[in-house]
Amino acid sequence: MQRKSLARKILAVFLTMMLMPTTVSAVQILKYSDHEPLGGMRTSFIKNVFFTEIEKESHGRLKVDDHWNGELARSYDALGVVKEGKVADMAIVVPEYTAKEFPLQQIFKSFPVGPTGDKQVEFFRKAYATIPEFQAELAKQNVVNIFLATGYPVAFFSTKPLSALGDIKGTKWRSASFWHQDFLKNSGAIPVSMPWGEGIYDALKAGSLDGLMVNVDSGFELNVHKTAPNVLISKDLWLGHVYPLVMNKETWNKLADQDKQAIQRAAQKAYQTLGSVMDSSFDVMVSESRDKGVNIRELKPDEVKHWETATHYQDVQSKWVKEQESLGVKDAGPVMNKVTVLMNETMK
Repeated sequence: MQRKSLARKILAVFLTMMLMPTTVSAVQILKYSDHEPLGGMRTSFIKNVFFTEIEKESHGRLKVDDHWNGELARSYDALGVVKEGKVADMAIVVPEYTAKEFPLQQIFKSFPVGPTGDKQVEFFRKAYATIPEFQAELAKQNVVNIFLATGYPVAFFSTKPLSALGDIKGTKWRSASFWHQDFLKNSGAIPVSMPWGEGIYDALKAGSLDGLMVNVDSGFELNVHKTAPNVLISKDLWLGHVYPLVMNKETWNKLADQDKQAIQRAAQKAYQTLGSVMDSSFDVMVSESRDKGVNIRELKPDEVKHWETATHYQDVQSKWVKEQESLGVKDAGPVMNKVTVLMNETMK
């Protein structure tokens, strides 16, 4: 009997040892797609902070296979790719590039002035957590939001010195945002539509374009400052650019509860430092640009307030709401009101 008992114990130990490698190696790979190259503030933060925390919080059960610079999907194709879930499990989907699918998420860019740093992070988190229509838009596209990355403020890059923002009157300015094009028009400038790329640099150099209204980091990355070296900045100049990092819904549903919770904890930890990282990165970028001879001036609070008034943004918002309602987007008005209330509360 003792021999049989000992044999059973040895067999149990042997089976346990046989099973251990399988348990340890049970790692799930999540394939991630991003349209931008790795190296910028947002992309570096996602990889080095958020993805690192996912692996840490899941104790190695989850690993991210990250792909950058449109390797798996271009910016305008990202939603379709992650919605299907075959090429990528996760991706950055930019609402501005998917206006048809995410009409309500266009509202964020309709404000000329807004929060920065930690307050900006808090604003977007509250918006997606408390305004169900945003989550409904995502769910309709078969994706689940797991993290919200944000962007830098707007800057004005001009070929000529600007003593004030009012100096843009009568001059040609490029912006990709339909909101910002209306802001420019209402401020007396001539809005110009032009594809993003070297053509902008060439137009500024040739004098067919006087300036560029764009998030400050993109302007510097395109070397716009070499032909438009006069830059007006303010952390309060709201861009409203949000980068939802979403996961295919089926992929999310198949995850064990402990892994879902690990991702949520990773996001929570990442949010704790995102605002301060954005602020410090902005300061470093501005300082380095000044060292290179770029003429950068930070707008005073009263100048920012004057810009906000000059844009007549509330009229622009009302016009947009009517257009969307005529297209069948019945929630446009109520959601605009909800976001406005949240913005006002955040800016107190």
